Amino acid sequence: MASQESGTAMSPKITGELLRQLRQAMRNCKYFSEPIQAYIVPSGDAHQSEYIAPCDCRREFICGFNGSAGTAIVTEKHAAMWTDGRYFLQASQQMDNNWTLMKMGLKETPSQEDWLISVLPENSKVGVDPWIIAADQWKNMSKALSGAGHSLVAVQDNLIDAVWTDRPERPSTQLRTLGLDYTGMTWQDKITALRAKMTERKINWFVATALDEIAWLFNLRGADIEYNPVFFAYAIVGMNTIRLFVDLKRLSDPALRDHLQLDSPSKPELSIQTFPYESVYTELQAICAAQGPKDKVWICDKASCALTQVIPKAHRSAIPYTPLCLAKAVKNATEIQGMKMAHIKDAVALCELFAWLEKEIPKGNVTEISAADKAEELRSQQKDFVGLSFPTISSVGPNGAIIHYRPLPETNRTLSLNEVYLIDSGAQYIDGTTDVTRTMHFGTPSAFEKECFTYVLKGHIAVSAAVFPNGTKGHLLDSFARAALWDSGLDYLHGTGHGVGCFLNVHEGPCGISYKTFADEPLEAGMIVSDEPGYYEDGSFGIRIENVVLVVPTKPKYNYRNRGSLTFEPLTLVPIQVKMMSTELLTQKERDWVNEYHRKCREVVGAELERQGRKDALEWLIRETQPIA
Repeated sequence: MASQESGTAMSPKITGELLRQLRQAMRNCKYFSEPIQAYIVPSGDAHQSEYIAPCDCRREFICGFNGSAGTAIVTEKHAAMWTDGRYFLQASQQMDNNWTLMKMGLKETPSQEDWLISVLPENSKVGVDPWIIAADQWKNMSKALSGAGHSLVAVQDNLIDAVWTDRPERPSTQLRTLGLDYTGMTWQDKITALRAKMTERKINWFVATALDEIAWLFNLRGADIEYNPVFFAYAIVGMNTIRLFVDLKRLSDPALRDHLQLDSPSKPELSIQTFPYESVYTELQAICAAQGPKDKVWICDKASCALTQVIPKAHRSAIPYTPLCLAKAVKNATEIQGMKMAHIKDAVALCELFAWLEKEIPKGNVTEISAADKAEELRSQQKDFVGLSFPTISSVGPNGAIIHYRPLPETNRTLSLNEVYLIDSGAQYIDGTTDVTRTMHFGTPSAFEKECFTYVLKGHIAVSAAVFPNGTKGHLLDSFARAALWDSGLDYLHGTGHGVGCFLNVHEGPCGISYKTFADEPLEAGMIVSDEPGYYEDGSFGIRIENVVLVVPTKPKYNYRNRGSLTFEPLTLVPIQVKMMSTELLTQKERDWVNEYHRKCREVVGAELERQGRKDALEWLIRETQPIA
């Protein structure tokens, strides 16, 4: 689980004047040929990124709520904001009384479409910026509105930008090239593989809009979005041309020009033409105008409506997951080795952190914030550290029950010997991305805390040790993680796992382990996902045990229809606190799993701690990995 910006108790943003200005812009024919009666403000950016740059935080600017998911809609008389259960509390605290909070997932909450239909006058126009609404969302919204006599219209100039006077610039950070020793495959070979997929499907053009796919394709990384080593760009790949749209000022570095072979391409079909970031629309228009009658263009159905609609319907082939998304998810041997190294370095830092916490907590001066800062400081001492992979969730006692909690000065609690501590954190190293959660008690846990922890552990082991046929989708494993909790009438309200990038986004598709989606792609060897069941007792404590795991082939006794079988190998190697376990609730198989996991932690991480001369952490590791009887 990676947190997004989660504020808590705070004074709401005062929005009366901003809403007045926005409504004035909605009536102003400078922006659209006639007045619009409603304006939709989605969360994302033009690339449908999960984490966004400050200049794209438009929904936060207009309503004050800064969680990762939410949509604001403003009409002449109303302002409403939809978000999910992770954020009900936070949103209610961050928004003033000009806003109505719409709690998604509750039976009584209307959908955005139904609400609009109920409050709008006849024949209303509902405006949205076509660059930040995904094509599939546009389609659904448009259909629902036109069924009720309204129309969804594309407003080319963003109306929030029109009233946001001190909007930050779009970031344009220095690009980093990644060599073969990190990527395992040249960008030229990735282009060739992409074209092979295009040929297979008789596709002439492919439009890449997701930032992590573009970074992966060209073996480049940036720092335009906090925690995500990506950069703002688009790419259009034809059968013998490559167009890259990016702020051209970034391409002056000789090492970068050499990496992309901008001045000396090896073959004409591998020559990259570079264009300004903003010119993707006109270039795609020109490509489409010159198309033959049978030409086809591949674009993700989650790409922006603006770009999707440039491609005539007859030529458009919209797909839920692009070939880059699928190729990126299956890590090659070099990437797997890098991810293993990154997780060993991460384990070194966390063993140090926990050894330090054990010494410092009794003194009464460690807080959620200082513990998170210490974790970052220890990670930063490791080789090839770049930054965190998401804001650290460092939560003690009742704060642990807030799933996407992020400590702030006004909510910051002191760690003590009588409350459960949950830390979910991760880092970006040049060789890999980490995301790990451990829940511990530095005093004596209650019987109920231990019982809940053990059910969560049983679920974690059930997924980690699962053996399943090739072609199984991750969502089928979700209930493995819940069975022990369900058995006692307990549950948790988040998914069990997400795909993890390799020195890329900590959350990536197309695979995952969640009851919330059945559209995930089947798991295959080389994919990397998280395994993170939890349990949250409101007002009291939170428990989550998260490892990043690698999908590997395995050979059980039989091989039905020659399908072959898969299982998981943990990449995260950090001890799971035995003190929190009610070991009598574990089966022999589960005890064996814990002992074998701890043996591997001691062997692999112990050797690295020794090599780095980190004695206290090594002693802590040896104590925490003693076998359970």
